[in-house]
Amino acid sequence: MTNYWLFKSEPGCFSFDDLAQRPGQTEQWDGVRNFQARNFLRDQVQVGDGVLFYHSNIPEPHIAGTAWVVRAGYPDWTACDPASEHFDPKSSADNPIWYMVDVRYGEAFRRPVTLAELKAHPLLAGMVLLQRSRLSIQTVTPEEWTIILGLGGL
Repeated sequence: MTNYWLFKSEPGCFSFDDLAQRPGQTEQWDGVRNFQARNFLRDQVQVGDGVLFYHSNIPEPHIAGTAWVVRAGYPDWTACDPASEHFDPKSSADNPIWYMVDVRYGEAFRRPVTLAELKAHPLLAGMVLLQRSRLSIQTVTPEEWTIILGLGGL
């Protein structure tokens, strides 16, 4: 069964357009440093799952499009690299703390779906994103996925 997720990224760090420009339109989703989000990446996010790519921490936060998980959770090697901005000295190859997945670009929305639009839609009132969740990885129900794709013109 396909699961659906919302992955947040600040576009100044890594944007939906950046994903489209990567070789094979595929990139690792690294740098997650929250235990609940890590647990999703390690234990629940699976190959074939759908991702809503959300641009956060900008004047008009929005969902830009979709991506698909193409590699399930594996140790985030950036945590073991002292040169990485995501370095964590407590993590090691023998005892990884942090995990990542690989995602592939799916489809850009015909128009971004803004946070304000999501908040205004009565059928999305229960969405995790709208419950003031700061998690960078969040669950999305199949119904929410379908509604949001429609709002984005897909």
